[in-house]
Amino acid sequence: MPRVVVDVMLKPEILDPQGQAVANALPRLGVNDVASVRIGRRIEIDFTGEPDLDRAREIADKLLANPVIEDFTVHLVEADEPAEARS
Repeated sequence: MPRVVVDVMLKPEILDPQGQAVANALPRLGVNDVASVRIGRRIEIDFTGEPDLDRAREIADKLLANPVIEDFTVHLVEADEPAEARS
């Protein structure tokens, strides 16, 4: 059954201290070719019936994301899809 996924990210103009901390730590791991890192969150919603993208957008806009500082995207994935195929 399809699942609705909401990805929430800080707007590009908003400072991302978590992302900066990760970016600053990467050279200590020998990774020197990453210009920047942004940290976000992924929310998966399973509806009892058919997935409702409009309802998911409403949920994201009113509850899951702060529209002043965050953007979000809403899309469908198969619930049993492997994690590496979800990107």
